[in-house]
Amino acid sequence: MPPEVLDLFIELAAAPSPPGEERPVADLVLHYLRDCGLSVEEDGVGPGIGSTMGNLYARVDPTAEGEPLFLCAHLDTVPPTAAIEPVVDDDVVRNAAGTILGADNKAAVAAMLEATRRVLAESRPHAGIELLFTPMEEVGLIGAYAFDHTRLRAKVGYVYDQAAPIGVVIVGAPFSQSMEVTFHGRAAHSGMHPDDGRSAILAAARAISELRLGRVDEDSTANVGTITGGTATNIVPEWCTFVAEARSQDERKLAELLQEMQDAVTFAAGVAECDVETTLRKSYRGYRFAKSDHAVSLAADALARCGFRVSYDVSGGAADANVFNERGLECVNLANGMTDIHTPAEHIAVSDLEAMVDVTLALLDAALA
Repeated sequence: MPPEVLDLFIELAAAPSPPGEERPVADLVLHYLRDCGLSVEEDGVGPGIGSTMGNLYARVDPTAEGEPLFLCAHLDTVPPTAAIEPVVDDDVVRNAAGTILGADNKAAVAAMLEATRRVLAESRPHAGIELLFTPMEEVGLIGAYAFDHTRLRAKVGYVYDQAAPIGVVIVGAPFSQSMEVTFHGRAAHSGMHPDDGRSAILAAARAISELRLGRVDEDSTANVGTITGGTATNIVPEWCTFVAEARSQDERKLAELLQEMQDAVTFAAGVAECDVETTLRKSYRGYRFAKSDHAVSLAADALARCGFRVSYDVSGGAADANVFNERGLECVNLANGMTDIHTPAEHIAVSDLEAMVDVTLALLDAALA
């Protein structure tokens, strides 16, 4: 008999799976699904995206009329800095080893797997279930973008990838673009001929000082995440690169913010007499649901059936849901109770693990005709 949700979660969490190295957890999921009698397909995208696994996809054929649903969770976590030793303390799962727990997103994986097992074991009626487990989510939703979404029969789906109390339904997520900026100056000996040099680091510093970073407005944020440059302390630096990002719930505001950032970069290059190259890349598209939209109302119904107070929020981050919404599907992100994700304090209550199994079953019930 496959383990229940707590044991399953502990087993999944104990296997490190940083982006690109998800194979051990993928094998656990494959084994679990096959023990449930399901056929699992793994696509071949792994080598092309730099991962040891491809996307895992399984389908449970419907036994009743209604809305088929797909459930998606990612198998990678942010990289742990030590071993992962899940322990249960006062009905809360934590990591005893001082690094991340991996509830993001293995709590969702466990809940979806256990709910599917119960559907099969109890012969519960459902309108069709599709399960998708992706790699490389934490580094840009890469696995989900590589998946052939036309394989999905369901047009409505859910991810559980929001660190908030159960009952929170995410109805919006931001648009995001990254900006890589490289300044090219002129090298010179910094002690003997500094006037002959053109400092690319100085140009980058001037540009960054002019950027509005952090929370720009109620919809938008901006950040400079990395900066590199120069050759040695006695050489005026001839190059410097920084990478920034901007996000906004409003696509128009994002375009305006990016233009403002580019203007600051161009001005700084001119003042410092440097050349500059700027590359913009779309990170992901945002989305916004109304409370009356079908996927949202199904979620609200399921949460209410399980006794949770339903509330609605927008997220400042992205999830695999962004990819599916961009591709014309309806995919809603539901909070699942995980707390302090991406930190050594990360934890999740056993009751929340169990509750998300019930929520999953209630979603399938709500989708019946």
